[in-house]
Amino acid sequence: MIDELKRAQEFLLALPHSRALGMEIVSCSGGEAAILMPYDEKLIGDPKTRVVHGGAVSALMDTCCGMAVLAHPDEPFSTATIDLRIDYMRSASPGQTILAEATCHQMTRNVAFVRAVAMDEDRSRPVATATGAFTVEHKTEATS
Repeated sequence: MIDELKRAQEFLLALPHSRALGMEIVSCSGGEAAILMPYDEKLIGDPKTRVVHGGAVSALMDTCCGMAVLAHPDEPFSTATIDLRIDYMRSASPGQTILAEATCHQMTRNVAFVRAVAMDEDRSRPVATATGAFTVEHKTEATS
């Protein structure tokens, strides 16, 4: 578990957009992942309301979904987003950290299917939900 979490954190830190958005791994195993994105002034999408831009939330959810695929017990070597639908339920509360949680609920030979939710510190209602499809590449395919 610790090795998985360390590997996931190293992967996340290798992604420039994840570093720029301040993403941090909370958990990653068994086809599930959780990633935090702390509130930051540079992520504000509306100066009047001071809410985080939807694109930052989208990037967080996409990254978390991909991480859940990589954490699947089938151990895919790599993944990429095929399709990601995000439904925004409400604005994230200004000043609050956003947590995305994703589950890879179905894995075929070439495609993984994922569901995710993003919440701020008010855990009573989601900020956004997502469903997505991701490519699956296994080590044997990658080295061929």
